[in-house]
Amino acid sequence: MTRETATYVHGHHASVLRSHTWRTAENSAAYLLPHLQEHHRILDIGCGPGTITADLAAIVKSGNVIGADHVADILPKAAEEAARRGLSNVTFEQADVHRLRFEDDTFDVAHAHQVLQHVGDPVAALRELRRVVRPGGLIAVRDSDYAAFTWFPTSQGLDAWLDLYERVARAGGGEPDAGRRLKSWALDAGFTEAQVTSTSSTWTFADPETRTWWGDLWADRSLHSDFAKQALEGAHATPETLHAISNAWKTWGQDERSWLMIPHGEILCRV
Repeated sequence: MTRETATYVHGHHASVLRSHTWRTAENSAAYLLPHLQEHHRILDIGCGPGTITADLAAIVKSGNVIGADHVADILPKAAEEAARRGLSNVTFEQADVHRLRFEDDTFDVAHAHQVLQHVGDPVAALRELRRVVRPGGLIAVRDSDYAAFTWFPTSQGLDAWLDLYERVARAGGGEPDAGRRLKSWALDAGFTEAQVTSTSSTWTFADPETRTWWGDLWADRSLHSDFAKQALEGAHATPETLHAISNAWKTWGQDERSWLMIPHGEILCRV
């Protein structure tokens, strides 16, 4: 049985924000960009530190963007990002994607990046996004698919990380393999197949800079983020297990042969 409230597995530790602030509209929402117009009003759900939100606001110069996140503590950082860029057409607020405060047909576009994997009822979330988007508007959703992550060289430590991550995420009410499910969730939310365009795209970390950055990042997240805390509190792992996983990520990142591909499912739903 689904539940609306799911535990956000990552949290906002500095080790997490190192990757979240790396995200841009170009590397995380390219499938949406050709459909945006300057006058559009956009709702960006799960805005986090606001880097994608600010990119969207810069595109819809005569429109506006509302960035919303379930966790209020991250919103000041998002507002700082918008202020740093001198953007006046973007605001931020706390929101629950299952119960939005907005009237029907308020937005031209609702965007959610790496969100539905973390909510308890993604179908209900899509129905709510559909409610607040005007007829003819778009809902754009992109989520990674953890079980489809592919890396080289093989690593028992990274195998253990993936198994642990999926167990922790599901224990908290989320679905880490969301990418492959997006189209199905959209159909369950009431969209017809003709209204849904399904695509995919990847992030790849293989050159010395990005490979080391990603390996070090997850070495830290495996010890210090909410993922680590939830793994310990839920008795999914021991401190020794987390240290072994952390070391495996660092070793992977330092190996010049290393390659990692992270696949994402994407949907554009025409309301």
